[in-house]
Amino acid sequence: MIELVRDHEAFLSTIDLVGTGTTGQRITEETNVSVERKLSGPLGGDTQIGAAVAEGTIDGIIFLRDPLTAQPHEPDISALLRICDVHDTPLATTRTSAEYVLEGLAADAQDEETGE
Repeated sequence: MIELVRDHEAFLSTIDLVGTGTTGQRITEETNVSVERKLSGPLGGDTQIGAAVAEGTIDGIIFLRDPLTAQPHEPDISALLRICDVHDTPLATTRTSAEYVLEGLAADAQDEETGE
């Protein structure tokens, strides 16, 4: 995640970012990008972000994870993925899909600036 943020720091520093506690802290400490931090994932941060998706305040999600490693809060992660599907919110779970989501969000931001 840190590498992805560093590679897209110029764009990411211009938008509002929300993250779980630990991920948000690492991004803030290791890059020049600020992140509104929710609780740590296992303590409800994934659920808090899911609620923001349901409220329509999140434009896209990048949730990089190791598919070969079980997560203790897997039900929360599954709920987040499901709420993104329900609300048609772009969701990336791999580096390649994250690149596409960021490109789309950047294009949307540019369209808003130019009034298109």
